[in-house]
Amino acid sequence: MALSRTHSRPPVSIDISLRRDLNALCGARLHDPYAILGRHRSDSGCTVRVYRPGAKALLIHTQDGPAHMDNLERTGVFQWRGDAADIQQHPRFTQVNPDDTEFTFVDAYSFFPQITNEKLHGFSQGRCCQAWHYLGSVPQTRDSIEGVRFSLWAPNAERISVVSDFNHWDGRVHPMKSLGTSGVWELFIPAAQIGACYKYEIRNRDSGKLFIKADPYGQLYETPPQTASMVAPPSSHEWLDQPWLDDRAERDWLHQPMSIYELHLGSWRRGGDQGDQAPNYRDIATELVDYVKSQRFTHIQFMPVTEHPFDGSWGYQTTGYFAPTRRYGSADDLRYLVDHCHQNGIGVFLDWVPGHFPRDEHALAFFDGTPLYEHRDPQRGEHKDWGTLIFDYGRNEVKSFLLSSAWYWLSEFHFDGLRVDAVASMLYLDYSRKHGEWSPNEYGGNENLEAIDFLRQVNMTMHRDFPGALVMAEESTAWPMVSRPVYVGGLGFSLKWNMGWMNDTLAYAGLDPIYRQYNHDKLTFSLLYAYTENFILPLSHDEVVHGKRSLLRKMPGDRWQQLANLRLLFTWFFTHPGNKLLFMGGEFAQENEWNHNQQLDWDLTGSPGHHGMQVLVSDLNGLYRDYPALHQYDFEPKGFDWLDCHDNTQSILSYVRRSDDDFLAVLLNFTPIPRNNYLVPIPAAGKYRVIFNSDSDVYGGSNYQDPTRDNDFEMVASEQPYLTQGHSLSITLPPLAGIILQRLE
Repeated sequence: MALSRTHSRPPVSIDISLRRDLNALCGARLHDPYAILGRHRSDSGCTVRVYRPGAKALLIHTQDGPAHMDNLERTGVFQWRGDAADIQQHPRFTQVNPDDTEFTFVDAYSFFPQITNEKLHGFSQGRCCQAWHYLGSVPQTRDSIEGVRFSLWAPNAERISVVSDFNHWDGRVHPMKSLGTSGVWELFIPAAQIGACYKYEIRNRDSGKLFIKADPYGQLYETPPQTASMVAPPSSHEWLDQPWLDDRAERDWLHQPMSIYELHLGSWRRGGDQGDQAPNYRDIATELVDYVKSQRFTHIQFMPVTEHPFDGSWGYQTTGYFAPTRRYGSADDLRYLVDHCHQNGIGVFLDWVPGHFPRDEHALAFFDGTPLYEHRDPQRGEHKDWGTLIFDYGRNEVKSFLLSSAWYWLSEFHFDGLRVDAVASMLYLDYSRKHGEWSPNEYGGNENLEAIDFLRQVNMTMHRDFPGALVMAEESTAWPMVSRPVYVGGLGFSLKWNMGWMNDTLAYAGLDPIYRQYNHDKLTFSLLYAYTENFILPLSHDEVVHGKRSLLRKMPGDRWQQLANLRLLFTWFFTHPGNKLLFMGGEFAQENEWNHNQQLDWDLTGSPGHHGMQVLVSDLNGLYRDYPALHQYDFEPKGFDWLDCHDNTQSILSYVRRSDDDFLAVLLNFTPIPRNNYLVPIPAAGKYRVIFNSDSDVYGGSNYQDPTRDNDFEMVASEQPYLTQGHSLSITLPPLAGIILQRLE
């Protein structure tokens, strides 16, 4: 039988309420499409309605064969009435197009919502950690029929439709079902397949305006500048890093070395004949891991690889809180990279941005026609400096969204922790605001109480559910107890960036040595507060952009002095209490400021000074890792003692780093004047040897030799007390250099 054959059929009478709903459906305003679409039982039998506005004819497959359906008042709503036993639970339909082509499908409205009230309740209470399992697009098989379940939170919508290639981006075809007061909408669509592009068409219930939005819970997006979400395939990656995860859970990280290589994946190393091809997560894995191991870093920290539309934001204006950016490959490619790092003993952190989000029309901003993800009060909902919006941390569904995002990256990609960006902007209501531009909290203070509660919740959840994972705060103020447990009143972060140390150190290092004697306290001050938090010492990307110059170019003097100053800076960096973070390129003295559009200047590593810097950083990382004195008590006062912090006239610092079993003495000369026969207080008698000298010719230094004495690598401490120590040592300090001494048994 030719299915395209049509018959003259008498018109079907419809009542007023059905006509009203038909008009609302055809006008894309119907709030509850299940009220008229799908299967409806009654005493007189069964009625099935399907909306196919582009169809010439529609036939339903019954036990007796295909049967024509009535096109109700030529609206495109087709109806069949009969015995429910004559059709399947999910009947099949054949659509005849105007050109007489045909295709068969299963209608979405024979499937009812699946999300349970328990899940909806947890989501609405702000304690859901895995919302992406049921919100977003989830490929699944229901009653042996493959399709995709689409779910969305948008409580202020009158109607929401899935629009996609499979329905010609027609918002009338697949309106979703509202799940009551939860604000969640759901629809299972058998026609949808993995890889399909889609968005949500949202009509605001008050204004009637339409908004076309990408999926907040989407796990895959089109490659920028395209903005549609895509139905993501399930992962096929087989993880091989369980030994790493088991070890991480047992690791005493507070007493272990951690040296982090901060990296922007798109500009570390690029491919192609012109060096303009972005890397692939998988393809770069071996080269990156081999390099990081050669430099002896313990961890990599990726600047955000969450999806973002604007390259110039470096990923910090995130639109895909559950999606790795497609710039560098697939989600499984990223899994492979993290897995490969773990199998080679390298930990991996991710930069995560819950502090703000961009205003892009396709994303979270004004999502359902109202301020939904952002705070309604502009004084609390906008970052004017950055042109971004601030999450409403008091809204439970927003908390579930962000909490699930954090959980997603640690569970689905095995990241070892998160570096939380811009924490200070979250904590203070008056952050970057003038008088009159902010309102105090209920107690009259400037603290953002809702953000504080949210951050504590994130930290407690991550530490509970991912043993050994770390959460690090980029927090630039004197907020107390950022890295102290919540149960003692802290924010619960594992670590905090030491921005004070970074600012003071770079300011001092940039001075001409003749002026350093007047600024000696810029170095010594950090030890007054070094143990108030678990600190990371950051020499990050923010310090080598926007006219700040590269680390090398910050240094004063001629070329020799610049390189010597940077070697000295790194010696201070690696021997100062606290974990370490160095941005890529710093390890070989990148000349130019970082440019996210091009790879690092790797050619420089062929010259002695730059190659020497690479060797120096590798050696310092090695010393930091191999000698417990340099890391065992990074966060406890017993790991550090000044030998002499008062010699500002010669701009020299000397101090001891201690472990349970040993100590190392560090001497730093911040002037280009060599100090011959310099007397240093020392804690114990015996022989000492130099185990590191930043002025060594191996690193491109001068290898200065004191003409008045034999520069032996071994020297003996005298019994003469000096300053606070019972012994002293006469030593040669090379110009603009640091040395490390070990006591021999």
